[in-house]
Amino acid sequence: MIKSIVPIDTMQGDNMYFKRLRDLREDHDMKQSEVAEYLGIQQTVYSRYERGFQSIPVEHLIKLADLYKVSTDYILGRK
Repeated sequence: MIKSIVPIDTMQGDNMYFKRLRDLREDHDMKQSEVAEYLGIQQTVYSRYERGFQSIPVEHLIKLADLYKVSTDYILGRK
């Protein structure tokens, strides 16, 4: 069973969790469609991850950390 990562505090206006996903992608000059292809999902699904409309499976979180060469804690805003 795949576990999902849910935003820690979705009540705050600027949730670092989702902001970091977008910032990392843009810092690497990548399009949502490219990241989605890397994860093996549709672009619309990845877009929902960034916008906070869908939780991210742990396996995708790990792949994103590997792609961007950061820790999962960094993506989650814990570091």
